[in-house]
Amino acid sequence: MLKDFFLGFVKIHILYHASREPIYGVELIEELGRHGYRLSPGTLYPTLHRLEKEGYLSVRKRVVDGKVRKYYTVTEQGMVILNEARKKIAELVDEVLLDR
Repeated sequence: MLKDFFLGFVKIHILYHASREPIYGVELIEELGRHGYRLSPGTLYPTLHRLEKEGYLSVRKRVVDGKVRKYYTVTEQGMVILNEARKKIAELVDEVLLDR
């Protein structure tokens, strides 16, 4: 049950980081780990693929050290969702943490 709640936060983190610069899977696992999320590739990669399929991320392949690496960038549709999420997060913080 807890995993379901945190997956929403993870998706917002992904969109945020993809809005700042192109990102790839291992980099995201490390970044999310800094925030306390312990994601396996079996959780992260299907999430990235789903966000891409839904139109929130675009992907570009690059060869790095002889291996193909997928870099993800937020799309215009992803930015719309990220901006909506920011509003909802601010509302949630006001209500839950600031008790307003």
